[in-house]
Amino acid sequence: MTRNTAVAFLAEDLVGWERSLVAFLVEKERRSGSKRTVQGYSGMLQDFFGRVQIPPDQVTPQQVFVWAHGPGVSGKDPSPITIGARMACLSSFFRFLIRMGMVTTNPCDQLERPRTSPSPPRGLGPDEVRRLLSVIPDTPVGIRNRAIILTLVLTGRRREEVFRLTAADITLDSGVSFYTYHGKGGKSGRRELPRPAYEALKAALWAFGCELEELPPDAPLWPSTAGGALRSATFYATLQSYFKKAGLPPAGIHIFRHSAAKLRRDCGETIEQVSSFLDHSSLQVTTTYLRRLEGQEDRGWGPVAQAIGV
Repeated sequence: MTRNTAVAFLAEDLVGWERSLVAFLVEKERRSGSKRTVQGYSGMLQDFFGRVQIPPDQVTPQQVFVWAHGPGVSGKDPSPITIGARMACLSSFFRFLIRMGMVTTNPCDQLERPRTSPSPPRGLGPDEVRRLLSVIPDTPVGIRNRAIILTLVLTGRRREEVFRLTAADITLDSGVSFYTYHGKGGKSGRRELPRPAYEALKAALWAFGCELEELPPDAPLWPSTAGGALRSATFYATLQSYFKKAGLPPAGIHIFRHSAAKLRRDCGETIEQVSSFLDHSSLQVTTTYLRRLEGQEDRGWGPVAQAIGV
């Protein structure tokens, strides 16, 4: 963790509070497995403490409320989702400080978080995946992006787990390809890389003048036209154009994890199999995940409609 992630507290408290923040962000990254989450938390904490200019043990609920509901860099009032995210970030930091014995109260506990109605998650069906793949151009970038989409859909791995893959993570065993991943919450494993994804990966590397077998162990799997590893934000921007061309609503990269779960369930896999596939902590998590994707089936409307003559 670099020093530029630290918050500028008052000079007399600088060392102690900065250390606590760095420790909090390190723990957050270890638990979430997402650098993007850590960057978001770091930015919000820096913004809050940069505004109030006091150490955490002097923060009041009123100060949290004003910051959480105040306009951001754009000057616009924050949405309920943004307000909730700000409060969740600050509350998480204070819970950490309480565990460390550095403060005794959490100023966020006295505040009511706004109610939000996030859009329900959506998974692509087989026809939609085919439509999406059909609009990707047959260029080096397109061939690479097609390989990424196939890997996401066929493995069900999270965005960061796929984008951080290196050449050393891909191995062959008796002609079967495997990938090693490092997942959320410190989970890791080695699983078969489905043949279509493996072949698409090799085609993508070939399109950029590379061969998997000749890459250094630490070389990123997804080459960039600018050199180095492809950034997920760059892929996201291009993905939106693909969705538009395919006549599909815009969506984030996580839709492919939703799609992977839904497609496997639709193809007859049990909830236990899908749960293992997704690395979920419990069957209850998977059940909720699938229910949100599939919706709640209503078996009673038919007789009612017949009774009222519609």
